[in-house]
Amino acid sequence: MKKIFSKKGESPLGSFARRQRSSAGGGGEPGEGAYSQPGYHVRDRDLGKIHKAASAGNVAKVQQILLLRKNGLNDRDKMNRTALHLACANGHPEVVTLLVDRKCQLNVCDNENRTALMKAVQCQEEKCATILLEHGADPNLADVHGNTALHYAVYNEDISVATKLLLYDANIEAKNKDDLTPLLLAVSGKKQQMVEFLIKKKANVNAVDKLESSHQLISEYKEERIPKHSSQNSNSVDESSEDSLSRSRDIESFYSWAFETILSGICAFIG
Repeated sequence: MKKIFSKKGESPLGSFARRQRSSAGGGGEPGEGAYSQPGYHVRDRDLGKIHKAASAGNVAKVQQILLLRKNGLNDRDKMNRTALHLACANGHPEVVTLLVDRKCQLNVCDNENRTALMKAVQCQEEKCATILLEHGADPNLADVHGNTALHYAVYNEDISVATKLLLYDANIEAKNKDDLTPLLLAVSGKKQQMVEFLIKKKANVNAVDKLESSHQLISEYKEERIPKHSSQNSNSVDESSEDSLSRSRDIESFYSWAFETILSGICAFIG
């Protein structure tokens, strides 16, 4: 297979994605803020008693608070987090079990529109995620970035959790707000094993809109020509033409790279 990374160790998608985001008035990689700092930033003043106990993994304290009705099972803190959110984010399966046995609401969303299941997956707390799935948590809800729990499992290269999510009917073709399916997210992150895994799980390679639209853009830009200039300006090149040609090269490089990565996954599946 041809070399698919630049001298700086960056895939062509990195350059292409930043250029696309920049033209839209933003910056950085697609969904850059979505995957940073997976855990919660916790401040005591934002938490109720049950939230503090759940965050610390104190099962006895949570039981006592519920018994004395100092807090309700589904009470939210200032960030709209429940005790279940905090128990999952901090990896306390015993607290999670207590809360779900008491019939807490499983699909409540925090300020980022994330459920407790999303936080368990995002923070790589597989035991907590498993408990939630077994009790009926919805794996297909999306957060403010359009990511589902499966997107976060893919980002973390967590094949074990991704397998469980798919077992509980997670949508393998869900798109986030950058139009990335879990497969294309794996491709863009250079996560070869995850690409192979998703292809084995029948991810639809032909429905990757980013690749199709990029191929169309390549054709369009190849038809462009550098405008001819008068003899006075014969030594200068129109800046917009340079930008167009540069963008064309970025798109073509991205398409080739991503297509080869997916092909590699298909070959691994067949072989």
